[in-house]
Amino acid sequence: MTLFDRVAQLLAAQEIRHALIGASALAVYGVARSTYDIELLTTDTRALGAGLWQPLHDDGATVDIRQGDADRPLTGVVRIEHGDERPVDIVVGRQAWQTRAVERAEHPPGSVPVVAARDLVLLKLFAGGTHDLGDVRELLELPGADRLRADVEADLADQPADMRVRWEAIRGEPA
Repeated sequence: MTLFDRVAQLLAAQEIRHALIGASALAVYGVARSTYDIELLTTDTRALGAGLWQPLHDDGATVDIRQGDADRPLTGVVRIEHGDERPVDIVVGRQAWQTRAVERAEHPPGSVPVVAARDLVLLKLFAGGTHDLGDVRELLELPGADRLRADVEADLADQPADMRVRWEAIRGEPA
């Protein structure tokens, strides 16, 4: 069983809702971008508890729990590493839209839930890095992009201004 499988199993055993994000989620939608780590999103703060990860720690994994403070955009991040396996990051969000993203994640048979494409776009706009915005552009080139654009437009109404500005910049680019 991989480190990722064990992490997902521990989250599921505690009924901590989570969903795949980042490059691994992009791959599900047909966008190839290589990163070594695997990222999961949750808004359940129990994921920041050291006791949850004790079985992995006891097995030799390194568990780094970073709590955010009130001024940070995230509640925290847990990074788990073990030997040569791909590291796993559990991003613990704090926004209502991030909770909605986890709740409406798609559940492929036999796999961990994956955030919907619309929520992946929102997460990328939230992060705002050059690679993130490039990922949004690639998602918008896939079949069904008109529906994706409409969904994102609807979701952006209650988002921070910087996310809307990034979206407008991407949307205004020639296709």
